[in-house]
Parts: sequence; structure tokens; C-alpha cells
Amino acid sequence: MKRSADRIARDKIAVDTNVLVRYIAWDDEKQSQKAAHAIESAGTIVISTIVLCELFWVLKRAYRYADGEIRDVIRQLIQTRTVELDRLATEAGLTMLAEGGDFADGVIQFEAGKAKCERLITFDREFARISGSENVKLLGID
Repeated sequence: MKRSADRIARDKIAVDTNVLVRYIAWDDEKQSQKAAHAIESAGTIVISTIVLCELFWVLKRAYRYADGEIRDVIRQLIQTRTVELDRLATEAGLTMLAEGGDFADGVIQFEAGKAKCERLITFDREFARISGSENVKLLGID
């Protein structure tokens, strides 16, 4: 059954990282246009926390965006009326990023707290240092 353009325009869609990257980086004309059409015509765009973590990683590593540029991109997403995401987890990631850490580490720490974990363990010295929490424990590497 074919749906009308009106109906599609009101759909609630979830986007994968690659669609969001094409829309933001606009590095492949055809795919970027398709991503833009889908995103801009949707009623609601759902962006999972995992997609945001992947987005951060791809923009930083593959596209060489500076942390401030990525922060601005994520802030724009948060402020977009049609975007639905876990704002608290996203803010935790942005806070960690602002403190010189990794966006995903902030999300991981938030999720551990949300799950009421007694400890979050890591081999990542920088994460343990920046977290500012006694609940983040660095596992010694002997």
C-alpha cells in the first residue's frame, strides 16, 4: 500500500549514524540530499544515544571536527523542536566533553548512575581522572 506524501511528512523516524553524518558533513551529494529530505520532512526524528556517541567519534576521527564544532552540532540537535533524544544523557556527554573528556564517557557515566551502579570500572586513566567521581574506578594494569 502506497502512503501519501502528507503521511510520510508526519512520520516519526529514527536515524542511523551514517544518515546523520551525511546530513551534517554533506560529503556525498546524492546521499546527503536523500538524508536531508528524510530528516527535514519527518514529523519527529529520534536519535539514540548510541548514534550520538558514534556521531561524535566519526566527526572527530574521520572528519577531524574540533570538539567545539561537535559540541555545537549536538547542541543544535538538542534545540531542534522535532528531535527526540535522551537529553540528560546527551548533556552528561557534553559536560564530559567540555571538561576535556570524551562524549561517550560522559554518557557511560550517566548510564551507570542511572542504573544505580556502585562502581564504574575502566582502564581509561583520562576518563577516571576527568570523571570527578569516586565511583569511577581505574583498574590497575600490572
